Amino acid sequence: MRQAPIPGAHGRVRPLTLLGDPLLHTPCKEVTDFGPELARLVEDLFATMYAAEGVGLAANQVGESLRVFVYDCPDDEEVRHLGHVVNPRLVEVDGLVFRGPEGCLSLPGLEAGTERYDHAVVEGFTATGEPITVHGTGFFARCLQHEADHVEGKVYADHLTGRRHRKLMRQVARASWRR
Repeated sequence: MRQAPIPGAHGRVRPLTLLGDPLLHTPCKEVTDFGPELARLVEDLFATMYAAEGVGLAANQVGESLRVFVYDCPDDEEVRHLGHVVNPRLVEVDGLVFRGPEGCLSLPGLEAGTERYDHAVVEGFTATGEPITVHGTGFFARCLQHEADHVEGKVYADHLTGRRHRKLMRQVARASWRR
């Protein structure tokens, strides 16, 4: 029996786009070409996410303004969710709102308590153009909302207000990667 290919095994690790780059606050473009370049981008996203020890990564976090993200993320029951979404649309968020620690590969080493719903649904396509719907609960729902935000030009810091936002921005200003 042939084993399924490991996502990212043939991808290259790309440099991460860090907070302060305008690309992170610009809505990404729709993908219209579902060819080999898109497949390479998905592989590169997986390779970069794994190298950075993340659970999700959007294309604008590696300098590509395209509506694509990948994930390898557990839910609260430790069930692993692995995949990618092209042209994702967050179509449903509901359930309870939890404030939990949230980090981002574009703000390395930092996190802040961020409010997210505990259920999310994302619709989109695979890299080959097949329609998909992804349902997430718990931590995986947080991941889906986080990555869907990225393609809309938002980062988790944009959800923070008051003291939590000020504290995170002070940490960003002092971060070694800002130099």
